[in-house]
Amino acid sequence: MLKVYLSGEIHTDWREQIIKGAEGLDVVFSSPVTDHAASDDCGVAILGEEPDKYWHDHKGAMVNAIRTRKGIADADIVVVRFGDKYKQWNAAFDAGYASALGKSLIILQPPEHDHALKEVDAAALAMAREPAQVVEIIRYVQDGSLPA
Repeated sequence: MLKVYLSGEIHTDWREQIIKGAEGLDVVFSSPVTDHAASDDCGVAILGEEPDKYWHDHKGAMVNAIRTRKGIADADIVVVRFGDKYKQWNAAFDAGYASALGKSLIILQPPEHDHALKEVDAAALAMAREPAQVVEIIRYVQDGSLPA
């Protein structure tokens, strides 16, 4: 069974496309919490309120890092999606962390990010444009078959 961690932007349905496309394959998916408010507020919800927004965010980042580190460490493949909206510093960090751990890394990005992500792409084993391409990579890794 392949373990695939899906990191990156949370504003589109790319994760659902990959999960649906991989139905029938022997693969299990994990990801960070994709509910933006829950992710932002997990630290203070669990560890107590913070009057300063910096410390509010810091608590959340630390609690989320526990989940992220475990997900990436346990994964055979890490997919990191860079979307059109927002600067995704956390996604870049996840890609770097996965690379440092020697994980097989697939980057999913639109063409307009090519220049900005050239160093991230250089650390990856594949760079895809569409979720369906990620599914085909997973299928190929699992059983060696090419798209029909």
